[in-house]
Parts: sequence; structure tokens; C-alpha cells
Amino acid sequence: MMTKTEDGFTPLTALGDFVARADDEMESRAAAFFDDIKRRHTIRAFTDEPVPQSVMESCIAAAGRAPSGANHQPWYFGLVGDPVMKREIRLAAEEEERAFYGGRAGGEWLDALDPLGTDEHKPFLEIAPWLIAVFAQRRGGVRAGEDKKNYYIHESVGIACGFLIAALHHAGLATLTHTPNPMSFLNDKLGRPANEKPYLLIVAGRPAPDAEVPNHALVKKPLDEILTVY
Repeated sequence: MMTKTEDGFTPLTALGDFVARADDEMESRAAAFFDDIKRRHTIRAFTDEPVPQSVMESCIAAAGRAPSGANHQPWYFGLVGDPVMKREIRLAAEEEERAFYGGRAGGEWLDALDPLGTDEHKPFLEIAPWLIAVFAQRRGGVRAGEDKKNYYIHESVGIACGFLIAALHHAGLATLTHTPNPMSFLNDKLGRPANEKPYLLIVAGRPAPDAEVPNHALVKKPLDEILTVY
């Protein structure tokens, strides 16, 4: 039998956070969310139009509500809007990308990327108003200053990133997930400790008028190919 910790438990009803809904309302809300989220597309052309910092902070706060292993919340977010810092990140990312596209990735990987039209040039890292560097923490804990082993780190941070991307889209922003390999330069540029591993770099802003979506990226597997009901 599971033993309660000294922290105890709070009844869900006391929190008042769960809202019971009738079946028809659930169906309507689920359909509305799908209609909204299916309009989210990854783009690589952004405007430099400013986006309020408060918007970004609210979206990151939403990401911080994601579930995590042992509730250790093994994530950290670096929100970058400074033009000089964005420039430095772009230069460092492009250096890694030149090696990646120059052969480090291997032929099969590059062939898979070819329909997306990507290359080592990443001007969006400088143009978009915000970059979010997401770090995965190897050690931490539920409270600041703790130094405990974190569990299910990649799963937890991945879920948080899903929350974050959905929140940014819901707020009215376009996004791009960028993963230069390796990304250790982000620790240096943003002054993050060695126990944090760069997980993802999210570009956020408004789409440029000439922003395009690769046709390859419009191909989504239908429900009957990704679902089995048992």
C-alpha cells in the first residue's frame, strides 16, 4: 500500500480545479480544440514585430503546469529577446548546423530532411522576437535548491514543451522547434549549469507575409492510422 508523505493530500474537490462537463459539452470542447490545434504549423519565416514579454511568460507558466516524474519539474526555460544574445545564438547554431549538413548527420537523415528544405542558414533565430531555450535538469527536486535525482526527465520535459507549443499557438503566435546538434553552446551563452542539458530551442513570433509551410509537413496520419481502441 502506498504510504502518504508528510505533505499529505488535498481533495480535488477542495481545490475546485476540476469542472465536470456533460458528454455533449466535452465533445464540443474536444472538437473545438482539435479545430484550433490543427491550424498550428511550423514555419521558418517570422516578422520582427514585438510580442509582449507578459505573453511569453504566461505561456511558459502554462508549460510549468505539466506533469513530471515525482513532480520534480525537471525543466528550465531561458527566454531570449535581447538582439545581441539572439545574434550570438544564431552564429553558434549555424556553426553546428554547417557540420551537421556537411556530413555529420549522415545520408539517411539528410534525405529525410530534404522535403522540408532546411539547411544551415537560420536567420529566424535573429529575426523572431523571442527564443525559448528549454533545458532538462538531471538533478533538482520539487523545491528550489534541492539536489535530488530527477526521474523520467525526457518524458517530463517533452510534455512541458507540448504544453508550451500549444499555449503559444493559443495565444496567437507561430512557432518553430529547432534542435541544432549538439546544443551545449546554449549553456555557455545563457549561463546555465552543467547539470542542465539543452533540450529544445523554440522560436516564437508572428509569421512573415511570405511564410510558407512545406507540403511534406501538411501530411498528417489520419486517426485510424494512429489509434487502436481496445
